[in-house]
Amino acid sequence: MPDPVTLDDATVAALLPERPARGHKGTFGKLLVIAGSLDYAGAALLTCRAAARAGAGLVTLAVPESLQPLFAAKVVEATTMALPEDEVESLDPELALAATLDHEHDAIALGPGLRPGLATTEFVRLLLESPGDTPPPLVLDAEALRSMATIEGWWTAASRRPAVLTPHPGEFERLRSGAGVEPGHDGDLVDDDSARAAAAADAAATWQQVVVLKGAKTVIAAPDGGLAVAPFENPALATGGTGDVLTGTIGALLAQRLSPFDAARLGVYLHGLAGDSVRERFGDSGLIASDLPEAIAIARKRLSTVAARRSSRSRIGFALARDGG
Repeated sequence: MPDPVTLDDATVAALLPERPARGHKGTFGKLLVIAGSLDYAGAALLTCRAAARAGAGLVTLAVPESLQPLFAAKVVEATTMALPEDEVESLDPELALAATLDHEHDAIALGPGLRPGLATTEFVRLLLESPGDTPPPLVLDAEALRSMATIEGWWTAASRRPAVLTPHPGEFERLRSGAGVEPGHDGDLVDDDSARAAAAADAAATWQQVVVLKGAKTVIAAPDGGLAVAPFENPALATGGTGDVLTGTIGALLAQRLSPFDAARLGVYLHGLAGDSVRERFGDSGLIASDLPEAIAIARKRLSTVAARRSSRSRIGFALARDGG
């Protein structure tokens, strides 16, 4: 296994998607967020807000139809979409899939705050298996990952769609248990950075998807062997909802047509920068997830400045070389 590349401003700034001056909502991508339940409304709202702050042109929140009035009253920038139910707050898997596929979108963020149950698991399975020559990419988190862990051979179905999986160590172990890997097989996946990198790399190669193993020094692994680690260790981020913000950020970048590995690396880095900036204000405790979306937009601005400076130096160097300077 190659040593992971430690991400920095210069490396990640080069991944920023272009923002043409004459762009419009469609230029900057349409993200469909399938998330939320009565008990976990905040997860869906945080995902949508983060996606908007990360640059998505249009965000649509899809929820069970009985919950649409509740969420429509809570989201401002996002639109909402009702998904058919077979009982209150429980999706009708086949009809919900048909509504999803009929909706125009460039990427999907699936999982934060979904209601656990057989209907959700079946919907996740059907979506992973849904046909199409070039199906839009997914970012999968929370209940989507927990559902996948119960589906035999889920990674075979998931290979039909490019995806980014964003498990914390517990979700990661459940996914691997479903693939026959015993928990603890690779050692400590919380504090041992080498074990974390090796396990993520192995999972990405096996599942043929990008894996983001969350935690201190988050690891991003690609199926082709690409491996990166974020430099951030921030206990202030250890609070509910921060993972939903990461899901929305990566989803927005997928909708802006970055590859899964690029979207994951840039999304993790923006999330880490945002967390550090909030930590500077509040310290190691007191950060709440809703502090992060605005900080993500500011972090993206910082990286845009880095990219502009590098581009300027490159043009100066080219001019000097051309003129014989």
